[in-house]
Amino acid sequence: MSKKQTLTITVMTVLSCAIMLLIEQGLETTYVTKTLAKIVMFLVVPLIYIRFILKQRILEFLNLKHIDMKRLKSGFLLGLLASGIVLLTFLLLQDFIDTKAIISDLKNRLHITAEVYIFVALYITFGNSLLEEFYFRGFIFLKLYQTNQKVFAYVFSAGLFAFYHIAIFATWFNISLILLALVGLFTVGLVFNWLNTKSNNFLNSWILHILADIAVVSIGFYLFQVS
Repeated sequence: MSKKQTLTITVMTVLSCAIMLLIEQGLETTYVTKTLAKIVMFLVVPLIYIRFILKQRILEFLNLKHIDMKRLKSGFLLGLLASGIVLLTFLLLQDFIDTKAIISDLKNRLHITAEVYIFVALYITFGNSLLEEFYFRGFIFLKLYQTNQKVFAYVFSAGLFAFYHIAIFATWFNISLILLALVGLFTVGLVFNWLNTKSNNFLNSWILHILADIAVVSIGFYLFQVS
């Protein structure tokens, strides 16, 4: 990858995440609208860039033509560990979290009710996790990692991953918990990145992401029940 392509991906992805931050917190739109915007920014735009600007086949770019199933065990085992950490962290910090504010934000800003949450949970677990792993790891990290700027690839991808999530929970937590969440997300991003260097594609981190999200959406079900 040339320096020009590296710069293009860097600028393009920063702008995309900034736009998503604006859409998430600055515009009064539904969860469906935000999801469609995310699909365009995190999937359609990168695919157009890969196919028509870089002129590469998608599966070859993402290194998905030949998958070593044995290498996916790491993602599964770490995913189980991550699920346990998510649940344990919630149990330890739930007294410091304004759960009513979270549910209120879901209902009022995103129009997510208990009745439709099951569909949102399924999308978050499988669809949203796929979008994010394709984007932050498959499109950004692994391509930058293949250059001689490996440290930049790690820090930029993990940092952008953490920054993007501000758009989701900015109104949920106090500043201390937001900073803690950002540090946690950045660390998770580094682990996701490292995991994918073992297989040279994003499938390992996707498996881990799915299992971690199962724990997250399970907490959501609990919050809807007790709110």
